[in-house]
Amino acid sequence: MPRQETVAVQPSVLRWARESLGMAIPEVAERLKRPLADIERWESGDAAPTYAQLEKLAYGIYKRPLAVFFLPEPPRELQPKWEFRTLPEADLDTLSRDTHLQIRRAHAHQLALGELFEGGNPAPRRIWQILSLSRTRSIARQADEVRDALGIDMESQAGWSSDERALKAWRKAIEDAGVFVFKNAFKQKDISGFCLTDAEFPLIYLNNSTTKTRQTFSLLHELAHLLLDVRGIGKLDPSYVDRMRGKAQAIERFCNAVAAAVLIPEDDFRRQMARLPPHPEDITEEHFAQLACRYGVSRETTLRILVDQGRFPRKLYEEKAKTWAAQQKDGDGGNWFASQNAYLSQRFAQAVVQQHYRQRLTVEQASDLLGIKPKNFAGIEQRILQGSGA
Repeated sequence: MPRQETVAVQPSVLRWARESLGMAIPEVAERLKRPLADIERWESGDAAPTYAQLEKLAYGIYKRPLAVFFLPEPPRELQPKWEFRTLPEADLDTLSRDTHLQIRRAHAHQLALGELFEGGNPAPRRIWQILSLSRTRSIARQADEVRDALGIDMESQAGWSSDERALKAWRKAIEDAGVFVFKNAFKQKDISGFCLTDAEFPLIYLNNSTTKTRQTFSLLHELAHLLLDVRGIGKLDPSYVDRMRGKAQAIERFCNAVAAAVLIPEDDFRRQMARLPPHPEDITEEHFAQLACRYGVSRETTLRILVDQGRFPRKLYEEKAKTWAAQQKDGDGGNWFASQNAYLSQRFAQAVVQQHYRQRLTVEQASDLLGIKPKNFAGIEQRILQGSGA
């Protein structure tokens, strides 16, 4: 059998590629189907991978261009530990390889947006330029300002009638205000979403594996982060906030409160509460369902407000929240083209297709930006132009 030649790569670059995805050496060895000692020797410089092994590492595991591995030193690149400092360190350490890849993909989208729109956001009114949030001001008043900036009134919201329509409407309003909203199905199920600040192209990324009501809440939560000019990454389990300390905890609680207040305006909620039975044990499942439908949120969200107001026992809340959580379903499957379209920011996707029509992007280049194979481009372009994302 001919001897396979090894390639000259810097051990520091191999370590950087692995650590940039939050992966441990045993995980790499398992994916590559090589002894753990081999990976250790490559990263210490005592040995080197073959070209075929390096290709598998680059394309199959680290999702990096092969050329990166021939650099003399690791490139400078922001890592989640540096840019998402609001999350507890223990939670940052548990971010999966897939979550690291989602964050990297979001950064790539930001770079692409700069090229597609020649460095300037196309939105005529950019919400972060006309509105900023402060933790020292009234949350209810600031929530009203957010609703006004997005052009959403209570009459329109109450008429959406379904969780899907509510999510679409909030997402469109936020995109019209200059924020680009992407989605994807995260393999790390406890991540609800994250946001990346930017002077021209702020971006929100949602976990499409969560329920529509959860996506809507995460969307508003991440918008609050952007309006504070603080990058954030959210988790489904609310207890992670309790593990935070100091300013980071205060910011996360503030963003949760703003999201709830935007979705459920204080004055309208007070009027709805006046119609409920005065005793908690008399408030039925139907009452909570009607409130949830009115605001396009989960039943748990409306109940949590009652708990915060001291109108509902916390123990009973925890029981109901646990029951309702077990009844929830993950994000939709269905048509592949519809799902791919729903993942993309509509303004971003339409710009890609339009640049292709102007012969500024080849099918291959446009497909790469959209995250699809060229053979699927024709199947998704009409959906993009019709703006039928979910």
